[in-house]
Amino acid sequence: MAPAPIDSRIVDVAEPRKDTLALPSAARERLEKDGIDLSAGYPYRPSRPLFVDDVYNVRNYDRPHIDPATRADPEKKALLSAAKQVIHLTRHIGTEIVGLQLKDLTDQQRDELGLLIAERSVVFFRDQDISPQQQKELGEHFGEIEVHPQVPQVPGVTGVTVIWPALQATENPANFRRPGGSSRWHTDLVHERQPAGVTHLHNDTVPTTGGDTLWASGYAAYEKLSPAFRKIIDGRTAIYRSAHPYLDRKNPEAGPKYVEREHPLVRVHPATGWKVLWVNRAMTDRIVGLDKAESDVILGYLFDVYEKNVDIQVRFKWSPRTSALWDNRITIHNASWDYENSEPRHGTRVTSLAEKPFFDPSAPTRREKLGLLGKDEIEELAKN
Repeated sequence: MAPAPIDSRIVDVAEPRKDTLALPSAARERLEKDGIDLSAGYPYRPSRPLFVDDVYNVRNYDRPHIDPATRADPEKKALLSAAKQVIHLTRHIGTEIVGLQLKDLTDQQRDELGLLIAERSVVFFRDQDISPQQQKELGEHFGEIEVHPQVPQVPGVTGVTVIWPALQATENPANFRRPGGSSRWHTDLVHERQPAGVTHLHNDTVPTTGGDTLWASGYAAYEKLSPAFRKIIDGRTAIYRSAHPYLDRKNPEAGPKYVEREHPLVRVHPATGWKVLWVNRAMTDRIVGLDKAESDVILGYLFDVYEKNVDIQVRFKWSPRTSALWDNRITIHNASWDYENSEPRHGTRVTSLAEKPFFDPSAPTRREKLGLLGKDEIEELAKN
């Protein structure tokens, strides 16, 4: 009998899989301690949508979203004063908080954490004792939990997805030359009507060598562009497509179809008010209103700005029981597969959906707002 669908309108025609991989010991210990029932198998697999119109219909309506970071104390006193140490990993992106347990944060501290993520793009917490249930509850503070009908879930905790590369490799074989999956620059759920905000990945099992994850700052990527070039893309929109392909119900033999949404190339974060370049090579397909050749040239350049400027990136080495919380509205990320599944890796992830992307031409850049502009930048802005 096939598992129940996440959305009642989704009818699965595929046979349920019976996974035989051995769950990493640290992951099993964590899940059993947290009361996760593994007796019916792991992970839980919801019914998968086959047709593209079913996926379009999931959450295909405007939903209210109030970002908790807009309620936060700008100085973040409740959060930062409680930490043993606050370590900024690079100048532009990435902060590690030492001495706090995510599960114990107050609502005020959660709001301030949301603002810290909005400012620093990704925030790390090591040595976390957090259950999938607590992870979901924290995610609900940041917005509506995304329930993905294509990915495995933690049994009994809908919306907490399983990140287990060895399992994913059984479905989409990977190798050194083509690691696939998350080993490419991307941001999550761009095909949603209201795409992802904060994602929380907790890794209970990590390889001893390799397996780092990289993030790049969309604030800084936008600031790398000349003021004249910014005028070319400000206010323009692009088509963003889903990671997973589906079939056309009326013409299933036509080949794979993707969910496509139109969003701004440059958006504004509702909490910081700063402009951000919002593109990624994996899922930004084309710029609306331009010929394909024109769109390809511009997008190719924008992808390179994001991916090739190492000074706007952070590379994080995981340790067991570490959580990373990042904002998909202002980052792209890339999971290194250099360990090539030679050692186990396992984690659980919760993604909170945010607002419908918007552009405000009067919004400042991060460097403008923080007074970081050099003399040459100020002169260049004045000319444009």
